[in-house]
Amino acid sequence: MALPSVSRFHDRAADYVKYRPSYPPAAIDAILDGLDAPARLRAADVGAGTGISARLLADRGVHVVAVEPGEIMRGSAAPHANVQWTAGTAEATGLRASAFDLALCAQAFHWFRQQEALIELARILRPGGRLAIMWNRRSMTDPLTLGYRQAILDVGGEIAEERIAFDPAIVARSGAFSAPDRVAFPNMHRLDLDGLIGRARSASYVPKSGPEGERLLELLRTLHATYADADGVVTMIYETEIYRATKR
Repeated sequence: MALPSVSRFHDRAADYVKYRPSYPPAAIDAILDGLDAPARLRAADVGAGTGISARLLADRGVHVVAVEPGEIMRGSAAPHANVQWTAGTAEATGLRASAFDLALCAQAFHWFRQQEALIELARILRPGGRLAIMWNRRSMTDPLTLGYRQAILDVGGEIAEERIAFDPAIVARSGAFSAPDRVAFPNMHRLDLDGLIGRARSASYVPKSGPEGERLLELLRTLHATYADADGVVTMIYETEIYRATKR
């Protein structure tokens, strides 16, 4: 039986903090576009992990409540004066109703019970508030990025939840939100060999030990040797996509 999603990153938090890609400034611009001045906004970052997206919003002046069920993930987050952390799930955040201008789900929505989560996200948003669902999607054409994904697949390190395609129609079908629009931005993640290995090990269910863990190291070292530049760095290519909807 698979581990519950809440506990699947318990042994990954350190690698998650060090090696997960961030999001480009243009993506944060798009999330905030058309809303009030950042310093006047209250945002809930739901499924916040170690706070990558929460801190990016907070850097703009937004007051953020980061909701994360995993104690180890919360404890691994770097503090920020504009970020308050709380334990909760997407289906039961524990936050006040109609208290937020923005609800963000970054690299997390596929783990939620989506219909229940949408009801909860609508509950905490004020009327006219914004829902933003964001992912970094790996390139399907860049050779290094494709090789990385194949290495993960070769050692059985990807599970069904991580392959689920997002159907944006589910947002409007909830009855609580408008049909979402989509915007996307290029995003690059430069990694040395340790970073490439750490990026892989930050993903849930990627083997970290045993024969498959050793096989993964071999595959990643070969990838790095093939694609590294003169500085010993490879570049993973992503597209950061965002779906934005308005609470009815």
